[in-house]
Amino acid sequence: MSAAAHLLAAPVLLPLATAALLLGLGERWRDAKAGLNLASLVASLLVAGWLLAQAQGVRAPVAVYLPGNWPVPFGIVLVLDGLAAGMLVLAACTALAGLLFSLARWHRAGVHFHPLLQLQLAGLNGAFLTGDLFNLFVFFEVLLAASYGLLLHGGGSSRVRPGLHYIAVNVVASFLFLIGVALLYGVTGTLNMADIARKLPLVPVEDRGLLHASAALLAVAFLAKAGFWPLNFWLPAAYAAASAPSAAVFTVLTKVGVYTVLRLWTLCFPAGAGFSAHFGGALLVWGGLATLAFGALGMLRSHQLGRLAGYSVIASSGTVVAAAGLGTPALTAGALFYLASSTLGAAALFLLAELVERRRQAEVDPPRVDAGGQLPRFGEAAPPDANLDDSAAPVVGRPIPASLALLAAAFLLCAVVVAGMPPLSGFVGKLAMLHAIAQGGPRAPGLPGWLLFALLIVSSLTGGIALLRAFATHFWAANARGPAALRLTEALPVALLLAGCVAIAVSGERVLAFTSDVAASLHAPGRYVDTVFDAKPVPAPTGAGP
Repeated sequence: MSAAAHLLAAPVLLPLATAALLLGLGERWRDAKAGLNLASLVASLLVAGWLLAQAQGVRAPVAVYLPGNWPVPFGIVLVLDGLAAGMLVLAACTALAGLLFSLARWHRAGVHFHPLLQLQLAGLNGAFLTGDLFNLFVFFEVLLAASYGLLLHGGGSSRVRPGLHYIAVNVVASFLFLIGVALLYGVTGTLNMADIARKLPLVPVEDRGLLHASAALLAVAFLAKAGFWPLNFWLPAAYAAASAPSAAVFTVLTKVGVYTVLRLWTLCFPAGAGFSAHFGGALLVWGGLATLAFGALGMLRSHQLGRLAGYSVIASSGTVVAAAGLGTPALTAGALFYLASSTLGAAALFLLAELVERRRQAEVDPPRVDAGGQLPRFGEAAPPDANLDDSAAPVVGRPIPASLALLAAAFLLCAVVVAGMPPLSGFVGKLAMLHAIAQGGPRAPGLPGWLLFALLIVSSLTGGIALLRAFATHFWAANARGPAALRLTEALPVALLLAGCVAIAVSGERVLAFTSDVAASLHAPGRYVDTVFDAKPVPAPTGAGP
């Protein structure tokens, strides 16, 4: 068994063990809990990065782990391929950024923030790695239970109503998930994803109705979590109401639904699935286009930055689902590139939203500076009269405070990424999708493909307009508004997320080659199935007896 196989349990076990230790420490040891949480998340990121390196250049799963040592398809299976490894890295990055941002104040705003964050990460990682539907349901419930606490963290009436909507929608989605799993088990007799893919073409014609009904129920459950139109009415308000660190982590939470749809649809309904080949593909394409249009229009009409970021998450989900539903590997590769960029960009935008909105409070109650009248240092606000001489006339050439300049630069950089404008990673992903549609391929894009082509361009324009309007409102027009204090622990995670977007753009060719391998593997699921079934239990030691 390879080293990668032995490490497959670490992304799940490490956060679970850390969460248990954090709960045992109690709330009196907040600094110790923050340090332990930080060390654990750094370790999770290193493990995820190592697993991603193992998946480079491979168009099949690189490791399969049998935790109970039962043969496939009877036991729990953890499977690592390029898609799962990439999602592990995204989850670790956003969780680490959320934690760093929370150290300024949010981790003290309520109880159990640190264990909830670790449980959220454990659920996310388990959902990305599991190879059977029952454990997928279990990990979904773990991450959703943690997300309920994170959404309401900090309290306040502004979080109660959207929080209740969020909980109600996800409880109904989980109920549909469970019913769909039960129906699918009744038809196929298995919950192992690879085994389901093998058995679906053999399902009798009289059972096809139940099979498709179970697939439809599962699709509704997953697409509701992915922010798919019209099931996404809850998302903008809920994400805007959450604390900034929680909202940043929720950007990956939404992508769990997208990931699951990509995984199951390409695995269970490929071209070789007979009567069920590409079942639901048209729904994914047209629903994805509607979701993209809804998200783009929502960004254009939003004035609150939190809601604008929420609509950007919806638009990115619609983009990825619609592109994958067209069934072209080159288009799926561009969509996966865009998924990584949009996730990091949206997480940064949620963090920036709090920093920018905090300046409104600075206008109402400006912070004090020293009595010497010195210009503000980094992280300090200017006094109301810092630009006035003895006769109350404006002083020409007043320098821009460092914190305001850095905040404005970060917001502009984030706007370029989220809107998908050149030259950063969002543009590279969209350009790859536009090129794939224009080039065609084995499956001609047709009307849906050209609609996606147009919407990719229009959504960049509407997103750019919305974000530049927000920039003008908060940094240009509001000249009398001084910057709030900017702490290093708040600036660092934003800088790291945006640096990740820049790195993806700079390494665009290499990243696109990786996503091309992942897309080829998704659209040729036979390798996934064969690799899972090739995994064998570890034999008992020689001479071992009962």
